[in-house]
Amino acid sequence: MKKTIRLSLPAILIVLFFTAAMPAPARAEGEKHFLWQVRTPTATVYLLGSVHLMKKEAYPLSPVIEDAFARSDTVAVEANINDIGEETLARLRDRGFYGENDSIANHVSRDTYAYITAEAARLGFPLPALNRQRPWFLAITMSSIELAGTGYDPRYGIDKHFLTRAAGKKRIVELESIDYQIDLLAGLPDGEQESFLLYALQDLNTLIQQADTLMAAWRKGESDRIAEMLERSVGDDETLKVVYRKIMTDRNRNMAGKIVQHLKAPGILFVIVGAGHLVGDAGIVELLRKEGFAVEQL
Repeated sequence: MKKTIRLSLPAILIVLFFTAAMPAPARAEGEKHFLWQVRTPTATVYLLGSVHLMKKEAYPLSPVIEDAFARSDTVAVEANINDIGEETLARLRDRGFYGENDSIANHVSRDTYAYITAEAARLGFPLPALNRQRPWFLAITMSSIELAGTGYDPRYGIDKHFLTRAAGKKRIVELESIDYQIDLLAGLPDGEQESFLLYALQDLNTLIQQADTLMAAWRKGESDRIAEMLERSVGDDETLKVVYRKIMTDRNRNMAGKIVQHLKAPGILFVIVGAGHLVGDAGIVELLRKEGFAVEQL
């Protein structure tokens, strides 16, 4: 498998949506956070870029972020991970795994299968479990195994942190749902799932280093830097461009539309979405600006 020095798109997405911020250093005066504010005469919306796994020592978060949460009466997330029912777990089993008479080997090339089995052996991931997982789910599983060895834990993720504190005290709404996200990834054709898996795993042994690079930008609120990394990672790969549109660009438009509806109603909303959804020309921040809203980074 040819290696590449650029950050692959799935690796970046997995870092942004399945990894953690490192412990935050002292912040110089005037530095920005990965937090934006939008105001109308009747409403205020805070937009926080999320990372979904963290180390315990990453807390406490900046008072600027915590104060925005404290002022809010409603919390909006992509999906409420604290409210996963048996139906959703059944859906995940159905859409993330093959049946007993099928295997990932029947859905990817021989070269890809040889590569992923070698990586699984390196991680100590059993072959029977690998064979049952669909490519989109295997990409997340193996990346999570790589990250778990360094202490990243979903229990300390930003969305988990605020959802737990909001329970019973603030209204919680979903911009999407876990079922929607499962169906989106599982609905990618075999070729697109294979591409996603390959690009995720080809940089697996440098995933922690990539996480550190991205999280350094997150800590400083360097949205342009992360946007540049995402754009560079897509490159000229046409299949990856299609995947990116489906799992990023299209979702940005849908979530931005729902945020606009909240801006038309009274109240203070604290939005938590994956950090990659906020950056770039097609990110939620710019989409809101194009709708005429003044968006300020805090």
